[in-house]
Amino acid sequence: MNFKEKTIVSGSLNRIRSSPRKIRLVVDIIRNKEIKNALDILKYSKKHRISISLRKLLISLLSNYKKKYMEDNIDEKSLCIKEIRVDQGKTLKRLRPVPQGRGHKIRKRSSNVVVTLGKRK
Repeated sequence: MNFKEKTIVSGSLNRIRSSPRKIRLVVDIIRNKEIKNALDILKYSKKHRISISLRKLLISLLSNYKKKYMEDNIDEKSLCIKEIRVDQGKTLKRLRPVPQGRGHKIRKRSSNVVVTLGKRK
């Protein structure tokens, strides 16, 4: 898995309403794959809600790549996911009422995903 040092296209998706731990389960499967294979894996993934967001991000990166390198003869099949990172976003804090006038904390977590596409040698 040798990559050139040059980054071709990168993009991010912020404030996904799902915890980073759940998204990392899907992201670990598609890390270091070719972009066409990653799209196929996400299409048939069990984590449907997460995979739809990641699929949209990869399709957007693919169209950005085509627009940026329209005149160059760079092969689209050699394009792969160089880096994909999931970080924690903002956490919404809520209270759930429980007996005797108390409240339990509910943390609704969100995540940020950063993807970098590179060219495989």
